[in-house]
Amino acid sequence: MRISVLDVGSNAVRLVVADAEGGVPLPVHTEKWRLRLSERVRPGAPVPEEAVERLVTAVAAAARTADRWGAAGPLAFATAVVRAAPNRTEVLRAVRTRTGVALCTLPGELEAELTFLGARRWMGWRSGPLALLDIGGGSFEAAFGRGRLPDFAASLPLGANRLTHDFFAGQDPPTPDLVRAVRRSVRHQLRDVAARIRWEGPRTAVATSRTFQQLGRLCGALPGRHGPFVDRTLHRRDLRTAIERLAELPAAERARLPGISAPRAAQSLAGAVVGHTAMKLTGLRTVTVCPWAIREGVMLRHIEDGASWWARISGETDGAPGPPEPVPLRVARH
Repeated sequence: MRISVLDVGSNAVRLVVADAEGGVPLPVHTEKWRLRLSERVRPGAPVPEEAVERLVTAVAAAARTADRWGAAGPLAFATAVVRAAPNRTEVLRAVRTRTGVALCTLPGELEAELTFLGARRWMGWRSGPLALLDIGGGSFEAAFGRGRLPDFAASLPLGANRLTHDFFAGQDPPTPDLVRAVRRSVRHQLRDVAARIRWEGPRTAVATSRTFQQLGRLCGALPGRHGPFVDRTLHRRDLRTAIERLAELPAAERARLPGISAPRAAQSLAGAVVGHTAMKLTGLRTVTVCPWAIREGVMLRHIEDGASWWARISGETDGAPGPPEPVPLRVARH
């Protein structure tokens, strides 16, 4: 069986085509289309018409690519940048009508659950009680669990791009007072989630997302060319040093640092503050940077629970925007 997943994020549209024989999604083709929606859409603001046109073009190209690789229509979802938009329904309808791809949005908690599943499968059962941290452009997800799916999952409006826009707009580099303001805001909003993770006492902690991958590289992890199977860890003390380094530089100069890409340079400082604060509040000194995340989680649920699972999820999440974030802590019952 060959399946495909399409992830509309804050910076790019990413397609993964994978073979699912034996219950494991093995990638055969990946491709991305840079949209940089985060530069065109203010957090919580409508997606402008020009950005919708670019999104439609990218999704159509991804659908054609999936078809060429012999995969059925992609399991397509958009993350916080579209989920939080007041015109979300119109954006989803435009994509579906003009491309035939049933793009949907996923609640933040469900994103956390699916990312946890991807990390659990990658790390294996020997990892024991597992904590997950994930920094996106618009939101931050955390989860903890002892089994296949998490015992609790949470989503908070602490995405790297969102915080950069809210606190650092027009300040490049930002002042030390602004950096401290971001840390205070993150600390306040993460209090309950962090207390729960500390109380649970995870044996293993993982960090996913491009933000954590780039921060890991900045702090000395091996580059991507060494492949996914080498160990990559991120130490809290190194991340603290990285914050000081990033805070001294404007975005253009951050992009010259190891691991920091130009599209993410502006938001790298806010991402580092979120990551360090989350690790400190949860008592985590080290996290493993995990290559599997939400896209792999979607494929695994599709493989293990059948196509009806995605049909139900994509149908339930289509429609008018739900309540504003933050999404409260929720105990998962599976």
